Amino acid sequence: MIRLLRWLLLPISLLYGLAVWLRNVLYDTGIWSSKSYPVRSIVIGNLAVGGSGKTPMTECLIRWFDGEYKIATLSRGYGRKTTGFRDVHINDDAVSTGDEPLQFKRKFPHLTVAVCEDRRTGMEILLEDHDLILLDDAFQHRKVSASCNILLFEYASLLRPIIPLPTGNFRDLLPQAKRADVIVITKIPKDISAQQRTQITKKLRKHSKAPIYFASIAYGAPKALSKQSNSAINSSVNLYDKQVLLVTGIANPAPLLDYVQQEAKYVESIALPDHHLFTKADYERIQSAYAALAAKEDTVLVTTEKDAQRLSLHSLPNIPCYYIPITFVFDQEEQIHQDVINTLAR
Repeated sequence: MIRLLRWLLLPISLLYGLAVWLRNVLYDTGIWSSKSYPVRSIVIGNLAVGGSGKTPMTECLIRWFDGEYKIATLSRGYGRKTTGFRDVHINDDAVSTGDEPLQFKRKFPHLTVAVCEDRRTGMEILLEDHDLILLDDAFQHRKVSASCNILLFEYASLLRPIIPLPTGNFRDLLPQAKRADVIVITKIPKDISAQQRTQITKKLRKHSKAPIYFASIAYGAPKALSKQSNSAINSSVNLYDKQVLLVTGIANPAPLLDYVQQEAKYVESIALPDHHLFTKADYERIQSAYAALAAKEDTVLVTTEKDAQRLSLHSLPNIPCYYIPITFVFDQEEQIHQDVINTLAR
């Protein structure tokens, strides 16, 4: 039914696509201006909505360049209830900052992490004290011209028709891949063939000359969560003899669910919308599901690192909670790292 409804909205997708095309033309022709800043900057973005891996890509860049540059991350702070520029602190909550910026701060507490819906304002505040600014989810924020644009595509999204919202999942048009300096195809399956890589490369080569890289997801050992700050404590768990209540609020939980099902004895899943702010009813549902499972065998709650920023552990007393960290594994990490360095040096 939902799929049929989305196709019925195709005329709206055509109008949306026209509006996006016109907006890009205004920027491409200089009628609307993009502003450059005297500081190195990297945009991490995508053309579709959610699920492409911007957060692990940003963390990868932090690991590559931390120590070489004084880094700040700048995000819109999706889902926060505050407005304007805001520095993110470890003891903040996702309602004030958004979940992904809070994850960055708790994982890299020595970095400056900021949120601001107007990236120009954010850049102007941060540029004097930093020499590399990572702009999370800013590919469509064309008011700012960055030193390097990294464009991500989830592998599965390129196997489906490229259709704008609301019928499809694309918020921008595929020809805008021409603005990318580096393209990364994420979440590739382990059994991807050379022919499939070639097909995807040919599809993108029609629009972009940027180098194209492939990355898979690596899942880490589940880490226990501290009730003090929702950050990891020095404790992990093996899932092979456990029942798992998997709680997610991300765009595409299917890969994580597949992974946990392979690792655990039994899995029950509660999947909520991306960036979902947990309600009293949600916590009651989680507690009820956990109690039903725990009555039979040893059970743990498992979530994502991003969801952990929004989950109130005080609302889940006596429930052992863990998150599974993820990282990207590139097919040519040294080469993509060097490509980014070369782009920043231009």
